[in-house]
Amino acid sequence: MTGFLGILPDPFGALDTPGGRRSWLADLATSIPKAGSKNELLDQIDSALLACAPVGDTATLEALGTTYRNQVDKAGDLHDRTDKVAKKGLPEVWVGDTSVLASSAVAATGRAVTRMSEAFQGGAKALHTLADALGAAQEQDADGRAKMRQAQQRLGDRDSFFDLGALLESEEERKATLAAGRDLATHGIESMHRAAVAADDAVRAAARDLNKWAAEARAGKIHTGRLTAVDRLMLADASGASGPADLNEILTANDLERSGRAMDKLSAADRTRLDRLLADAKTPQEKAYLMKALAAGHDVDDIQTFDGKIHGKDPAWLQRHLTPIVTRGDSMKDEGTDPVSGANMNMQIQDFDGQMWVQGGDGTEGTCVASSTVTARAMVDPVYALSLTGGPSGREDDPEAFRRRMVDEQHRVHEEGHGDPGWDGMDLKGKTEVVNKEISPETGSSYEMHEVPDANARREALPDIEKAVADGKPVPIGVQGQDSSGHRVGHAMMIVGQEGDKLEIYNPWGKTTWVSEDDFVNGGMAKASDNRLPDAYVVHLPQD
Repeated sequence: MTGFLGILPDPFGALDTPGGRRSWLADLATSIPKAGSKNELLDQIDSALLACAPVGDTATLEALGTTYRNQVDKAGDLHDRTDKVAKKGLPEVWVGDTSVLASSAVAATGRAVTRMSEAFQGGAKALHTLADALGAAQEQDADGRAKMRQAQQRLGDRDSFFDLGALLESEEERKATLAAGRDLATHGIESMHRAAVAADDAVRAAARDLNKWAAEARAGKIHTGRLTAVDRLMLADASGASGPADLNEILTANDLERSGRAMDKLSAADRTRLDRLLADAKTPQEKAYLMKALAAGHDVDDIQTFDGKIHGKDPAWLQRHLTPIVTRGDSMKDEGTDPVSGANMNMQIQDFDGQMWVQGGDGTEGTCVASSTVTARAMVDPVYALSLTGGPSGREDDPEAFRRRMVDEQHRVHEEGHGDPGWDGMDLKGKTEVVNKEISPETGSSYEMHEVPDANARREALPDIEKAVADGKPVPIGVQGQDSSGHRVGHAMMIVGQEGDKLEIYNPWGKTTWVSEDDFVNGGMAKASDNRLPDAYVVHLPQD
């Protein structure tokens, strides 16, 4: 780690990010205790001091957190007023352009106000926690830097050929000086590294939580003047018939935003047709799926045909046919791992009428890239989902027919990505191609491959992953490891949800489960698959 004149260059911008500084100091925390000479130790101390202290104004963060917290009481007052209106009883009158019952609108308002209060509370907590962690890290870093400078003073100037003072110093004195300086520097770099780790973790946790709460401001995502406030509220509130509402919302934050923009671009005639479809919908769920189709890029002709297939269907039918992934309320419960396979015991089967959303229809084919891509597209495009589950008429309930159509689609996408002709694997170039052809048009975002070969790279990718899935954009992930013979094996899965420090993983073996951020970063992905596949090595991230 030595450099010319004691200055170690900063290759590839290693010190430009909190994660880079964390890694830089981690390396020095290993090398400084082993420094074999005074000059080598001084070089490494200089290298450590190149890393800046944890950045951030704790007072500003505290003030912002207090501002958020002050809004909680106001949200509580609004909730109380809404509750009074609901308890008075309301006549069965219609409001909004899409014909919503007033009683339903008031109930949705109550739920929205509760979410708003939770968002303010969560945002305040995230900011105060960050301020506390950052302040502590800055103090710890300052202590570490002070020890590093004490070490520099103890060591004195660098030895050189012309240094007469060094010639007069005995070997024992030189060893004692080096040992004392090394001890000070070791304590200093440990403090600086711990501070960098604490600050990095705190910033990532705050970014994750704030992005999630921002995504929860759902009704405000529909930026269009062509829907009333009641209409926006009801669409944002709609959820599937099964599972907790907050884990099974029909319209993601990205759907709400894209549908509003698409609505503003419609011609007057198309807008009138869409208004009529929305007004005639029998349930809030039916309305929401029509808007989800609009968000996925379908024109009004397509949406009218789609409406003809789903019109009047109850919410359970709609969820079964149009939502491939349903999240149970107990899905995040930690039930341990299988002692043989290493997979989570708490796995949730994802199926249509008993036929799993699984590669090859029964799990035997190696079409994991194509299969996870097909399911992800069905998640973001209800018209596509219905073509698989409901067939040409859109009204089938035949698991065998679904299986044939699903496998045909998996094979089509596998061939599109130039996968192995024996239905066994696809390279990363092909994966990038099919993800951008099959998912990008529906989400509005192009996908870019990012290799994440180690813990630092995976940690760096986490904020972008979590923001993407919070917005409703699935994130393809590749995992790898070795089989019992020591041969490399790989598998493709999809990150489809995020709650707190957990990620929801869809495995095209037909199941979903949750893993922690730590599992993702530090080789624990066997929990979503098996012991052969512990390490995430590549992700595809949406770019806009």
